[in-house]
Amino acid sequence: MHHGGTQGAYGERERGSVDVRGTVEAGFEPVRDAFLRNFEQRGERGAALAVYRDGTKVVDLWAGTRDVRGEAPWAVDTAQVVRSATKGVAAAVPLLLHQRGQLDLDAPVAAYWPEFKAAGKDRVTVRQLLAHRAGVPVLDRPLTLAEAVDLPTASAAIAAQAPVWEPGTAHGYHAHTFSWLLGGLVHRVTGRTIGRWVAEEIAAPLGLDLWIGLPDAEAHRVGRLGPVEELEPADSGALKLRPKRAVSEAYKDPESLTRRAFGVIEPAPDENDPVYRAAELPGSAGVATARALARFYASTLGPVDGGPRLFAPATLALARTEESAGADRVLLVGTRFGLGHMLHGPASPLLGPSSFGHPGRGGSLGFADPESGIAFGYVTNGMRKTVTADPRAQALVRAVRAAL
Repeated sequence: MHHGGTQGAYGERERGSVDVRGTVEAGFEPVRDAFLRNFEQRGERGAALAVYRDGTKVVDLWAGTRDVRGEAPWAVDTAQVVRSATKGVAAAVPLLLHQRGQLDLDAPVAAYWPEFKAAGKDRVTVRQLLAHRAGVPVLDRPLTLAEAVDLPTASAAIAAQAPVWEPGTAHGYHAHTFSWLLGGLVHRVTGRTIGRWVAEEIAAPLGLDLWIGLPDAEAHRVGRLGPVEELEPADSGALKLRPKRAVSEAYKDPESLTRRAFGVIEPAPDENDPVYRAAELPGSAGVATARALARFYASTLGPVDGGPRLFAPATLALARTEESAGADRVLLVGTRFGLGHMLHGPASPLLGPSSFGHPGRGGSLGFADPESGIAFGYVTNGMRKTVTADPRAQALVRAVRAAL
């Protein structure tokens, strides 16, 4: 594990009680300052940030404690559950299968997964599935954690589910069902679970500390998530997405698509539970370091440190192409999606119009921006109530933009 060698080592300099470690390249010092301000002004307890530009790491910072309520310091190799930021990594799998000629994006899902044609889903395409247009963000009967982590059981449940809108006519965030939609499809196309595919075809070749299905041998490195206070002052200039009354009400209404989409596992799982972390849930349970997230996205843009380039130019163009935009039936705000990636937009402001990636609810963020050559990975243990645009991540994105 390397964590030095660039200009501007920030080492053990203290300001207040926060000890920020790591390195920044000349010109990116404002990003370090923004990272520190998240601890001072936005309730950050433990976090890491990594940024690549044109395949070279220009920011590599970490600070705070590895557990949201703890004293042990965040180490150079601390990893965290990154929630839906996992989706951005998982979305690379069907794109790479398409790149290799193993997956037709415009074929019916049922061509690979015959059981999926049940209940009016026979014409749902792979493209629609990836773009949150399949119409199955909910399950009529929620799954227990034991059922959710068992791929055959969960796949059978999602295959039997009737869509709640006519597939292809609208989009809505498949917050948790994305795990079984994508996991079921990849297993049928490749014969491998998606966690194993990511481990063998992405993480190992790129040297990433990133897992969809955390191995026991790595569990000691992972911190604990928890809620943090929202200390941000009113005049901080941060982007404020105050939820509209309709959105707030939808999260409270047990019958709403919003509440049901986020409640497909009952009771709600403890994300610090080893069973949950070991589960291959590509929609929510990935574990990563910030460095791994950033390096993954950097590798979609080009080679990093002599490693492979993940996406051919045509695949990179696909990744940034809009498939869904406008009113989201689940999140009730305007969202933009490509083929599994969230795109730059009001709900998830990334670096610019060409950016693609994915936030994790209440915290983490990873993305690539082809126009600037920037790849970004931010991981935190402090969960806020935000669903998409987290103020801490957005402050860091603004600082990166200002440094370009």
